[in-house]
Amino acid sequence: MMPATYPADLQSRLASTDPEVRRIAVMDLLDSDEDDIDQYLLDALKDADAQVRAEAARLLEGYETPEVVEGLIGVLDDDSAEVREAAAVSLSELKDAAMGDGLLAALPVSSSPFMLASLFRALRELRRPEAFAPALAALASDVVDVRCAALGVLGYLKNPAALPEIARVAGGDADVEARRIAVGALGFATESAAVVPAMKLALVDASWQVREEAAATLGKLLAAEAIDDLIAAMADPYWQVRIKAARSLGRLKAKPALPVLIEALGHPMSNLRKEAAVALGEVGDIAAIPALENALYDSDPDVRKLARLALTQLSK
Repeated sequence: MMPATYPADLQSRLASTDPEVRRIAVMDLLDSDEDDIDQYLLDALKDADAQVRAEAARLLEGYETPEVVEGLIGVLDDDSAEVREAAAVSLSELKDAAMGDGLLAALPVSSSPFMLASLFRALRELRRPEAFAPALAALASDVVDVRCAALGVLGYLKNPAALPEIARVAGGDADVEARRIAVGALGFATESAAVVPAMKLALVDASWQVREEAAATLGKLLAAEAIDDLIAAMADPYWQVRIKAARSLGRLKAKPALPVLIEALGHPMSNLRKEAAVALGEVGDIAAIPALENALYDSDPDVRKLARLALTQLSK
């Protein structure tokens, strides 16, 4: 029964036969002074109306208790897609690693690919080592959402034992997003040699999103053995790839990249000119000084500023 501290009007609305009235009343629960609002929201997860259940699932994102986690897991296979999505989003907001117990327990009994993917997404930032084995196994799933969510878990856990399987997905998965996520996940490798072959393949992937991810990740890995490949990527038809390649070449202080970076400094796209100016400063070759001095007259003030900073670096 509703506690007496709830206004009588709110009590009557929560018991209304009109589902829209009940839904708004559930929202109004947050304005009350009760300490056990989550219990009433959990009750609302069992409401006959999907809109009410979805509202309760959304509002439960602010509560981290085992009971709330259990309740949200329980509606991951709800008949309503809206309810399932709301519960999945709320679970993904969990920050307390202790809340992973319920998620881990639900993995072996997941009743649908949606539920399994949602559990992995919720576990991702909790970094529970126990999620490693099921996430690794899930890379063999036929459902792309499951594979992508499992890759997220493995990327956060940073266990080197996962690298061969992640590299396999990066180089051969049929889904573009799975390949892109896998390429990004390879960025935690401490030995770039273990993943560079897969990254080089990703640099020539059919999807520009995968190529962009590969160009960025190679810079994070400081993979000097991929400098020639990154130089080639500076001719990619997509500017997004060229920008990430320029950034990585700068991080690698790649002197062989000087000609392509100087060429990029004259590109019509100002964002690429900016990235080239930064990279030339990081490369540290005084041969770039004339090009950077010309860039001091660029039409874009940010390019001019970055060119000045690069020249300062080269003068040290």
